[in-house]
Amino acid sequence: MSVPPASAARAAAPGRVVAIRPRAGRHARCHERITLVRLAERIAALLPGRYVGECGGPLTGTVFLLPEDTLLASEATALGVHGADDLYGGVVPRAFIATKVISHPALRPEAPVPAGWSHALAARLGDTVLPGYAVFDPDAARRACRKLLAAGPVRIKPARGIGGSGQLPVRHADELDAAIAGLALDELLAHGASVEQHLDEVVTYSIGEAELAGLRIGYCGVQRQTRNRHGDAVYGGTQLRVLRGGFDALIAAGNDPHERGAIRQARDFDAAVIAAFPGVFASRRNYDVLLGRDREGRLRSGVLEQSWRLGGATPAELAAFEAFAADPALAEVHASSHEIHALVDPPPDANVYFRGIDPVVGALTKYSRRQAHGHRAGDD
Repeated sequence: MSVPPASAARAAAPGRVVAIRPRAGRHARCHERITLVRLAERIAALLPGRYVGECGGPLTGTVFLLPEDTLLASEATALGVHGADDLYGGVVPRAFIATKVISHPALRPEAPVPAGWSHALAARLGDTVLPGYAVFDPDAARRACRKLLAAGPVRIKPARGIGGSGQLPVRHADELDAAIAGLALDELLAHGASVEQHLDEVVTYSIGEAELAGLRIGYCGVQRQTRNRHGDAVYGGTQLRVLRGGFDALIAAGNDPHERGAIRQARDFDAAVIAAFPGVFASRRNYDVLLGRDREGRLRSGVLEQSWRLGGATPAELAAFEAFAADPALAEVHASSHEIHALVDPPPDANVYFRGIDPVVGALTKYSRRQAHGHRAGDD
C-alpha cells in the first residue's frame, strides 16, 4: 500500500508560497542551509510559486513547505501542512516513527517502548529488514547484542543518527562493554537505538518514490562514499535511475536481480509501515537498502532505514523532476548528486548547491547532474 498521489491540480496551482523549515533545535551547518535555500528556489520555479524564506508559523497563501526534518502532525497543522501535496517530505503522528527503531521489534513483548508502538509491525516487515532489535536502555542493548553475536558481528545504531554518525560496530563479545559505554545515555533512554546484524562487502541502494508539481517518480540508485578532511568515509553522492511512476514501475523496468530484490524490500517496508501507523503521509519516501555478506559469506539484504525528509539524493531527484516537467514524452532520466570534500570545479552542466568552506566540515563542493538524453515513452 502506498501513500495516495498528490493532487496534481493543487500542486501545480500558481502562487504557492514556498518556505523552508530548518531542523528543530539545531543550527544548520552553512552548507546545509545554503543547499536548503537553493532547493527551495528550484522547487518554487517548478510549482510555480515564490520562495519567501524560513517558515516559523502559518503563512499567508497556499503553503508549500520544505522541512529539513520529518514533521510531527501537530507541527504540520500549525504550519498549514494538511496533506502530501503541501510539502516535500513527510508527516508522522509520533516522533519515533521517523527514526531507525521502527525497523526492528522490541527485545521482549514486555520491554518498555514508546507510546503508540506497533508490536505487529515486526511481523509485517518479515525479511524486508536484517535481523535486529529496537532497544531503549543499556541493559536491553547488551542483551540484544549478545543474542545477535551468536550469528556474527552486529552494529549499534542511535535512533536519530544521520549518515552513519554515532554507529558502533561490535564484532566480538569482548568489545561489547566498551561499545555500550560509548552510547550517549540520554539519547538512548529518550529515543532508543537499533541493534542489527552487520554485513561486509556492502552496497547501499537508495530507493524511493516522490511527488512534486503533479509528477510522480520512482528511483533506484547506488550510494557512493568519499573521504572527509579527517580521512573518514562519509556520504559522497548517489547515482539514480529515475522513472515516471513508483516502486512497481521500477520493478517492471528490468533491473538486475539484486536491484529488483532491493526495490521489492523497499516497497514492502513502505506498505507495512503505513499500514501500522495511520496518519503517516509523505511526498518523499526514501529507503536505504543494504546488500552485503554475513559471517558465512552469504548474501543478505534489508532496509536499513526510512527517510521522509530532504536527503542527500534530493538534488538528483529534483534534476529528474525538472527533466520530466520540461519533456512530457520523457520516460526515464539518469541523475546524480555529488558531495566532494574539496574545492573542485563542477562540470559545466552541473547545478551547484554549495562550493566553499563550511565552518564545520571544511572545504566542500555539492552539485547535481542529469544525462542529456533519457529513454522516451514508446522507445524500444
